[in-house]
Amino acid sequence: MQKHLLDKKDIERIIARISSEILERTKDSSRLIVIGIRKRGDFLAERIAHKLEFMDGQKVETAAIDITFYRDDVQLKAYKYILKEEINFEITDKNVVLVDDVISTGRTIRAAVDALIDSGRPRSIQLAVLIDRGGRELPIQPDYSGKKMQTDFNNEVVVKLLEIDGEDEVLISWK
Repeated sequence: MQKHLLDKKDIERIIARISSEILERTKDSSRLIVIGIRKRGDFLAERIAHKLEFMDGQKVETAAIDITFYRDDVQLKAYKYILKEEINFEITDKNVVLVDDVISTGRTIRAAVDALIDSGRPRSIQLAVLIDRGGRELPIQPDYSGKKMQTDFNNEVVVKLLEIDGEDEVLISWK
């Protein structure tokens, strides 16, 4: 069984709101970088960067990172060379907005922060997510979230994005 949570217009409004909030909190947008966590956070990061550029008139650097080898359930740690290819600009002394589609336990975000720190020393790292479904196992909270909801681990939050799935929507399903 599935329930519809967000449609295309909802997602567009969330991107606009998060972008506006980022600009309100950012003192110097020339130091701003938006980095998305693959597989859907990277597309959301691109959308946020485009909205920021439209609102502020300044180019915003973007990148995508794959945190697979940074996960705490993966033993292989031969990963540092991967990041040099993914983030091809300097992040040291920059304000990074890390973007993901869904946050739950916080473990993916912890892995992403580890990956960022391995590639430089950002001035700050903020977190933006489309859906905050609760269920933290680590003390990690988003700075910007589109929709907050408490879900059961029997639920699956399904984010569909135009770039991958051909449509924008968010569903919740019960197993």
